[in-house]
Amino acid sequence: MPMTIYWPDGYQAKRRTVDEAISLLKPGQRVFIGTSCGEPQCLVKALAAKSSCFADLEIVRLLSLEALPLSLLAEQTDCQTISIRSFYLGSAKPKRLSRNKRFITPINLSAVPRLFKTRRLPIHAALIQTSPPDDFGWMSLGISVDVTLAAVQSADLVIAQVNPNMPRVLGQSFVHVNEVDVIVECEEELLTIGRPPEFESAHLIGRHVAKLVDDGSTLQLSLGATPQSVLLALSEKNDLGIHTQFLTDGFMDLIGRGVVTNRKKGLNEGKTVASGAIGSKNLYEFLNDNPGIAFYPSDYVNDPAVIAQHNKMVSVNVIMAMDLTGQAAADALAYNHFTGVTGTMDFVRGSCQSPGGKSILMLPSTTLDGRTSRIVPILEQMAVVVPRGDVHYVATEFGVVNLFGKTLEERAMALISIAHPDFREDLLDLAKAMGLVGHARTLADSIHGVYPLKLEMNLELDGEKVLIRPARPTDVRLIQEHFYNLDQEDVAGRFLQDKRIFGLSDVAGMYDLDYIKNLTMLAVTGDIGFERVIAVGGYYLNPANYYAEVAYSVAREWQGRGLSSCIQERLFRAARDNGVLGFKAFTTPRNKGMIRLFKKLSCRVTSDFDGDILTLTARFQEKA
Repeated sequence: MPMTIYWPDGYQAKRRTVDEAISLLKPGQRVFIGTSCGEPQCLVKALAAKSSCFADLEIVRLLSLEALPLSLLAEQTDCQTISIRSFYLGSAKPKRLSRNKRFITPINLSAVPRLFKTRRLPIHAALIQTSPPDDFGWMSLGISVDVTLAAVQSADLVIAQVNPNMPRVLGQSFVHVNEVDVIVECEEELLTIGRPPEFESAHLIGRHVAKLVDDGSTLQLSLGATPQSVLLALSEKNDLGIHTQFLTDGFMDLIGRGVVTNRKKGLNEGKTVASGAIGSKNLYEFLNDNPGIAFYPSDYVNDPAVIAQHNKMVSVNVIMAMDLTGQAAADALAYNHFTGVTGTMDFVRGSCQSPGGKSILMLPSTTLDGRTSRIVPILEQMAVVVPRGDVHYVATEFGVVNLFGKTLEERAMALISIAHPDFREDLLDLAKAMGLVGHARTLADSIHGVYPLKLEMNLELDGEKVLIRPARPTDVRLIQEHFYNLDQEDVAGRFLQDKRIFGLSDVAGMYDLDYIKNLTMLAVTGDIGFERVIAVGGYYLNPANYYAEVAYSVAREWQGRGLSSCIQERLFRAARDNGVLGFKAFTTPRNKGMIRLFKKLSCRVTSDFDGDILTLTARFQEKA
C-alpha cells in the first residue's frame, strides 16, 4: 500500500517553476483555463509564450472579452497549433466575437460540469488559481468556482497557481493540496474591472425594473451597465436575497446598506450564494473568509430546479435585441468585460418556476448611437438565446411589458409600445405587413408618446395593492373589460347614455394617447400583463380653448375608497404642467359624487345647468 504523505510535505514536493509546470503539457491535449477574473495569469502568460512549442492543443474556457493573454491567444489561432473552445450561448454577432465564432460551443452553463465529469469532453489538464492552503491543506478557488471545480475533479493533470491575493471564499469552493498535481507559487494582482459606464437609458430601465422587485425577493443579475443601475434603484428595498452567477460591487453595496439580508430566500437562508465574482479589489477583500458568502459550482447555482426553490426569485438579464414575436438575442458587449450570457436560460427558466418569481429581460431601445432600434421585426443573423415561449417581462427605458400568455398581435403591440418613439411607426407598418397585427390597429398620437413614469402611484387598500398609472396602448382590452363590467347606472353616468357596446373606436382615445393633449389614468390590480382595471379617468384637450374634458368611472365594489380623487389629482398635475387651462365635466345634477370630486380641485369651480346636463368648469389659474 502506498504511504500517506503529510500534506505540507506533498505541497513542497509538488512545487515547480511556471516554465516547469507548462512543460508538463503535451501536444494534442485539452487544457482547461480557470475562468473570468480568476484566470491564472501567470500560467496563461507562460502558455502563450510557449504556444509555438505545442501542436493541436485545445484550450477550454468560458468566453472572455478582455485583452488578456488567453484572449490574445485566441486571436492567434491561425497558427494551427492551438485552438480555443469557448462555452457561449450568445449570437456572436459583434465583430470581436464573429472572427472566432467557429470556436464557440453553445451550451447552458449548468450543463458544463456534467460535460466534464462524464468525460464526454475529457479534460487532460486544468490550469487554475487558488488561495494558499489553510492549516488543513484546503485551498479555495476564490472568485472562480463556477465550472472550475468540475474541471479540477475531472482533469488528468491539475496545475494550481497559488496566489496569496486570492480570497478564501467559503462554500463548496475548496480543493485539497492532495487533489492537485503541481503547485506554482506566484503572487500577482487579481483581474479587476471598474464601474460600468453611465447611461441615462440604463437608469430609466433600472427604475422600471426596480418596481417589479418586491421586498423579500431573491435576485440574480447579469453583468453590464444596466444591471448595475438596477442595483442602484433597489436601495430602498428590504430583506432582499442573492442567488446569482456573479457577485459584483453593486451587490456588495446593497449588502453593506442592509438592503440584502438573505433572511427570506427559502433556500440557503442567511447566505449570499454565487459561483464567481467580478469586480474591484475591495470586492475581493469583502469576500475573504466572509461567513455570509457561499460560492458553489455552476451545476448547483445555475440548476433551474435549485433556482426555482427560492422565494420570489427575480432574474434580470440584459439582451441585445428582440423581435416582435418575443425572441431574444443576447451577446457579450464591450462594457460587460466578461460574459454571463451562457447562464441566462438557466435563470430565466428557474425564476419562472419559483413561487412569486419573475424573469425580466432588459434592453436599451436603441443602439448607443440611437440610429438603430433594438426591437426589430424579425431576428436576422442573430442566434435566439431566449425562445419566445420563455419570455415574460421585457423592459426598456420606455416601460415594461409582460409577454407571457400573449398572442403574437398582443406581443407585437406591447413591444412597439416600449420601442423608441422614432421607430414605432415603422415597426407597426412592418408588423401589419408580416401579418402580426391587424390592419385596423393604430397607435395614433401614442406613436410618439413617452410614458410618464413620474405619474405612477402605489396604494394599498384593504390589504390589496393598487397601482395608479397612465394608460398604455396595450391596455385596450383591459379598458373594454372595465366598461363591460360596470353597472348600467355607472355606464350612464360615465357616457351620459345607455351604452352596451364598447368597441375599439369607443375607447381609442383612452389608449391612443400622447400623454400631453390626451391622458388617461388607470387604477389597476394584479401583475403587469394580467392586470384588472378598477377605475379610469382621463382628460381630452379641446385645442380651440385649451380646456380639457374629463370623465371618470370606478368599478362598483371599489367605489367610496378615494380612487377617483387620486386619479384626478394626477390628471390635474399633469394637465397644469402641460399647459392646459382648465377642466370641464359634463354630468347630471343627480351625480353628486362627480360634483363633490370636482370641488376637491385646488382652483375655482363653476357650474352651469342646461336642460338635463350640468357643466362643471375648473379654471386652473383662478384660486378656489
